Amino acid sequence: MSFNDPIADMLTRIRNGARIGQSVVAMPTSKIKVEIARILKEEGFIESYEIVTDENAVQATLRIRLKYVGERRQRRPVITGLERVSRPGRRVYTHKQDIPWVLSGMGVAIVSTPKGVMTGQRARQLGVGGEILAKVW
Repeated sequence: MSFNDPIADMLTRIRNGARIGQSVVAMPTSKIKVEIARILKEEGFIESYEIVTDENAVQATLRIRLKYVGERRQRRPVITGLERVSRPGRRVYTHKQDIPWVLSGMGVAIVSTPKGVMTGQRARQLGVGGEILAKVW
């Protein structure tokens, strides 16, 4: 199955899984998706991620274990919002001084820079701009 925007598909799978209380969401893997999952793990939005390779499968699968807070009945997802910023039809690039703050620093902007995929805060520290992929809060 081919997608026009695999990053938006990844974010939608995570959003939908969190809303219905799934513990694990799976999707086809790519390098950029693994980097986004790494950032989400480092920032504490997900518990873990793993790349699963099946003998018969053409492409490996990325499994993301979602993170929740609270007791069983009052369980709420840690991720309350995901927004795709730069899309295939409208790319959004920014300079280092214009990288957006998400919820006054409570969220994270994921930026693709010449030095790799990183958070907006890290890009500001390194003094690089790039394409704003998504915002997570």
